[in-house]
Amino acid sequence: MTDVLTELLKTNDWLMADGATGTNLFNMGLSSGDAPELWNADQPEKIRNLYRGAVDAGSDLFLTNSFGANASRLALHGAEDRVFELNKLAAELGREVADASGRKIVVAGSVGPTGEIMEPMGPLTYTRAVEMFHEQAEGLKAGGADVLWVETISAPEEYRAAAEAAHLAGMPWCGTMSFDTAGRTMMGVTSAAMSTLVDKLDHLPIAYGANCGVGASDLLRTVQGFTAAGSERPLIAKGNAGIPKYHDGHIHYDGTPELMADYAVLARDSGATIIGGCCGTTPEHLRHMRAALEETPRGERPSLEVIAEKLGAFSSTSDGTGADEAAKPQRARRRRRAS
Repeated sequence: MTDVLTELLKTNDWLMADGATGTNLFNMGLSSGDAPELWNADQPEKIRNLYRGAVDAGSDLFLTNSFGANASRLALHGAEDRVFELNKLAAELGREVADASGRKIVVAGSVGPTGEIMEPMGPLTYTRAVEMFHEQAEGLKAGGADVLWVETISAPEEYRAAAEAAHLAGMPWCGTMSFDTAGRTMMGVTSAAMSTLVDKLDHLPIAYGANCGVGASDLLRTVQGFTAAGSERPLIAKGNAGIPKYHDGHIHYDGTPELMADYAVLARDSGATIIGGCCGTTPEHLRHMRAALEETPRGERPSLEVIAEKLGAFSSTSDGTGADEAAKPQRARRRRRAS
């Protein structure tokens, strides 16, 4: 049976994903250091409102509040025995909101990294990583998630483990990595290397791409790296709303809704099919993104110079693959900044 996301991809030129989970929950009162996944049980109406915010802003899919709901991360809060429960609740609340929306909305079960370093550099074995991801996947599946959404991964072995866990759970999946170190993930993966990794998996994702990282400019350079690799799978772009700034005791992202609207169009024209926001992205940003995608005709693939002019300078002169094309865009000036 064809899954909902694949059906939508067959009939739509692009799909809009959601925005930030953490940013929006902090705006609702979540305290730094608290586990947002506990709110699935303790503050369910706030989680419904998180999901409704994305749906009402025009998102075609949203991620569940389960990013850190694996045994390793929940152990930090004494909740390692609640993995299945909290993932199931995250998906059930999402299913409720999606089904009440009056249109077809994909509930994507968020699966973040384990928080541990894999062998041989760290203590986490591949087998244990698969077990942790599988436990999380089964909870999301039981709660009604349409697809698993693996995100913010840095290590190729952890990405493979998540793919195997999705297969064990019998779930379709998507997977993104975070490129935040001169065009590479923390563990050194480039856009080209990720494309090669994806193509060799036994259980292929519906779509793959990048999320979070540094800023929107860097993320789009990575997306163009995926397209250059020649993969025919749909690509995901989920960039941060500008650059993080520390202000009055909290982190603030300086990307305006207008800047994120430009980003959404540039992401589509760079080759992304599923376009959303990550840290700092609110429903207001999403509404501007949706309007821009609907109202702006598809254009040619933007040059790196155009991306830098519209979204701001790249954080490094290299995309991690050995090319130097980004040297000039790095000197470009940001056009819009939040006050």
